[in-house]
Amino acid sequence: MANVNIGTRQCQKPKGWLGRLVLRMMNARHSKVTDWGLSHVTFAKDQMVLDVGCGGGRTVSKLAELASEGKVFGIDYSAESVSFGRKTNQEWIRMGRVEIQQAAVSQLPFPDSTFNTVTAVETHFWWPDLPAGMREILRVLKPGGTLVIVAEIFRNSRSKTAEMLEKYASLSGMKYLTSDEHRELFAGYSDIQVTTAPEKGWICCIGRKPLCNSTQS
Repeated sequence: MANVNIGTRQCQKPKGWLGRLVLRMMNARHSKVTDWGLSHVTFAKDQMVLDVGCGGGRTVSKLAELASEGKVFGIDYSAESVSFGRKTNQEWIRMGRVEIQQAAVSQLPFPDSTFNTVTAVETHFWWPDLPAGMREILRVLKPGGTLVIVAEIFRNSRSKTAEMLEKYASLSGMKYLTSDEHRELFAGYSDIQVTTAPEKGWICCIGRKPLCNSTQS
């Protein structure tokens, strides 16, 4: 139980030397599933992009390459992640193409209708209030903008990882959802697509902010 608690804390909010080790591992481990997930989306060169829960910052780097004339923002509520992500993207930051700051998905520090695309890779299952986070992202998306959620696990997939995580999720408080439950998260979004690779346990969920969104106040 102690090992589970330590691992959970470091995955949720990396801190200290162990947190830096976890972030380095995340950058390496999540690269392939990130590429797979982002392959389902088309990026214009001049897009404004936000990566929520940017962790070690490798996804931010990939996004800066895809939106090659745009700007990418990363947020994470872990100060360790923000520091690590800035080092990973120091050249992009120097060029003015990337900004990374400490913030939570429940209170994004951006005006309404700022971003063309928001990504969330291997992070949504740790959000304390998933529906509230989804609504906050909807707020900062431009009309017609896209939210992309990518993860290497979902409940009821056929992967060995999913089998191992059943017990871990129940102990850690992780929101371990089925593909149908992922689709239900996108209340208020349109053009919802859920793509899975069951043998790997991967899932990619995409939804758009309606051009006329009556959910916004």
